Formats: sequence, C-alpha cells, structure tokens
Amino acid sequence: MAAEAPSPSAAEEHKLPTPEEFTAVQESAEFGELRRSHRSFAFPLTIGFILWYLLYVLLSNYAGGFMGTELFGNINVALVFGILQFVTTFLIAWLYSRHAATNLDPKAEAIKTRMEGGA
Repeated sequence: MAAEAPSPSAAEEHKLPTPEEFTAVQESAEFGELRRSHRSFAFPLTIGFILWYLLYVLLSNYAGGFMGTELFGNINVALVFGILQFVTTFLIAWLYSRHAATNLDPKAEAIKTRMEGGA
C-alpha cells in the first residue's frame, strides 16, 4: 500500500519568493558573504588539487626513473603518489563537508528562512 501525501492544509505552507526578492537577496551583503566564504575555500583547494594531479601525471610521463624508485618491496613512488591522490580527494571532501556545515549551511539556512517568510 502506497503512503498518501499529506494534504496541503496539513503541510507547512511557505511563501514563494518573487523574482524581485531573489534579485534583492542576491545583491545583499549577506549573500555576498556566503558566496565569498564558499569561493575562498573551494577555489584554492580546487586549484591546489588540480596542480597536485598534474604534477602526478607529468612525473608519471617524464620522470619514469623517479616514479619507478622502489621505496620498500614492490612499492614504488608512483604507487604511493597514486594512493595519495585518493587520500587527497577524500580529505578535501571531508574538509569541505566540515566547512559547509559550520560556515555555509547556517548562513544559507538563514537566507532561505527569511525568503520563505519564516523570519
């Protein structure tokens, strides 16, 4: 048996913002601070990761001797760098998740609540 959707009267009603309200919020200092906070975190990490990845690719192509250097047993520099690519990816995702939860989400929720008429 499928669950029935709640009736519109039972659901919490939210006011839908007008295009003018969206424009006003987009031009507000609070929204500008939200975008600045996102950009100041995301852009440097993105650029850093791309450079790190390109370094890995370039070293793999042009520094075969270095990348083939055995560190211990059959583990060489190329394998360690490759694994570190995955570690870096997960680290960046975790850091961004923390940054968003502490810095971005509260600001975005305040803007959303105000636009929906909750504040």
